[in-house]
Amino acid sequence: MNHVLVVDLGYGDAGKGTVVDWLCATRPVHTVIRFNGGAQAAHNVVLRDGRHHTFAQFGAGTFRPGVRTHLSRHVVVDPLALAAEADHLATVGVPDALDRLTVDGEALLATPYHRAANRARELARGADRHGSCGLGVGEAVAYGLAHPDSAPRVADCRTPAVLRRRLAALRDRLTAELGPLDAPPVDDCLPAFTAFGDRVAIVDRSHLAGVLRAGTCVFEGAQGVLLDEWHGFHPYTTWSTTTFGNAEGLLAEAGLAGTAERLGVLRVTTTRHGPGPLVTEDPALPLADAHNATNPWQGRFRFGHFDAVAHRYALDAAGGVDSLALTHLDLADRGLRICRRYDGTDRLEPGPPGDLDRQAALTARLLAARPVYDDDPPADWPAAVEEALGAPVTLTSHSPTAEGKLVRKGTLLTPFV
Repeated sequence: MNHVLVVDLGYGDAGKGTVVDWLCATRPVHTVIRFNGGAQAAHNVVLRDGRHHTFAQFGAGTFRPGVRTHLSRHVVVDPLALAAEADHLATVGVPDALDRLTVDGEALLATPYHRAANRARELARGADRHGSCGLGVGEAVAYGLAHPDSAPRVADCRTPAVLRRRLAALRDRLTAELGPLDAPPVDDCLPAFTAFGDRVAIVDRSHLAGVLRAGTCVFEGAQGVLLDEWHGFHPYTTWSTTTFGNAEGLLAEAGLAGTAERLGVLRVTTTRHGPGPLVTEDPALPLADAHNATNPWQGRFRFGHFDAVAHRYALDAAGGVDSLALTHLDLADRGLRICRRYDGTDRLEPGPPGDLDRQAALTARLLAARPVYDDDPPADWPAAVEEALGAPVTLTSHSPTAEGKLVRKGTLLTPFV
């Protein structure tokens, strides 16, 4: 069996969810494995009958009967948001999402204290806000790095005394740093977290090896490589590894290194939510996205022409792909063009992980960069993207539904059913 790793090669919102849903609709997928991010993910899936769900923590294959979700230890798990997501899935015909879920006990918990601290910090930045989703995912990661032995984790939901102690320490530390937080008392939070512990299947890291041997799995990434914690354009980034790194590591731990195909997802229009570099941004483009509206935390959803320079950088940072999925081809006739170089450069080079000063300097450079466009829109978008990025486009998407996907070439993505 070949597992499939799905990663966004932009700033997120390229259509990972709809691609994962198509994979699960056209082959016998056992489990969708989430390997980064948390409740801030927003992967929209629309079915042919009009049902719609924005997948955050459940895998985007959950509409398909029998497809399971595994939240690996690299996911920041928000039990309160997960319960709300399960409730919505039940209203659109999926009553058993929680029954098909396993969660690694080592995964960090996102709590109301992380969320309140995240929002307080973002508001304090004023005009220099980073465009955080305001859900506390980065705050949970930062706290876990600072206090690895006492950060609340999923397994703690099975031991209320330990969880109470860790939540109280978290609240007290963040309050001492930031002042009073807009969050409930610990004893008011505790029942929801222990109910989560009683309801879901919490497993250890060895569980995943059995899942990977039980059938084909799809690894579903969150956000995009251009937002990566080390290779994104600092400080407009996420506290998460958005490349294939976590997924490849999980496969290697299971003794299955090299058993997965790498699939990169891109839109025909380069987009981003909130502030930060978007070199090809063009407010005159007649584009809108019903599932990505302006919101108080991320800001507005921005559109630009296809930025081959930025996407080549993402490919290099991610270590390359086996193939590409190109989405939103129904928008290709809206005057979109391709930017193959900026004025003065045609390639951005990734640096070593951890050098945030280098990434901040790259951000400053991009904020001043000027795009150079092809004279005309491409007549054949998949061929033009292949030529610009040096990777084959095997799947194209012409509508939000699985039925709007077309296999263009190759055998990797040929449907089994």
